[in-house]
Amino acid sequence: MAEAWGKQYLGDKWNVYSAGIEAHGVNPNAIKAMNEVNIDITNQTSDIIDANILNSADLVVTLCSHADSVCPSTPTHVNRVHWGFDDPAGKEWSEFQRVRDEIGERIKRFSKTGE
Repeated sequence: MAEAWGKQYLGDKWNVYSAGIEAHGVNPNAIKAMNEVNIDITNQTSDIIDANILNSADLVVTLCSHADSVCPSTPTHVNRVHWGFDDPAGKEWSEFQRVRDEIGERIKRFSKTGE
């Protein structure tokens, strides 16, 4: 969901890419949640982060509540920030909607303020 919001709000200024420490495929509920806001993520992939991704990044944003502590080390030239969001996987449908909206608002704010 974050990759899609990032591309929507930052795509003209940033090359947005999403990867994580595990790959489980795109959650069908994430697809459904993003469809509710007219964003299609059916062609997105679930990728594992690697050194090439980290070395080519200017900014790494960790999202899940525990991701900041388990994300691989980032090179010194990379700015790394943590925006902690709940992981809605395995939870009620309303959690997907809530987290979708929280991520969208956070990325929208970043697009306006850089923070």
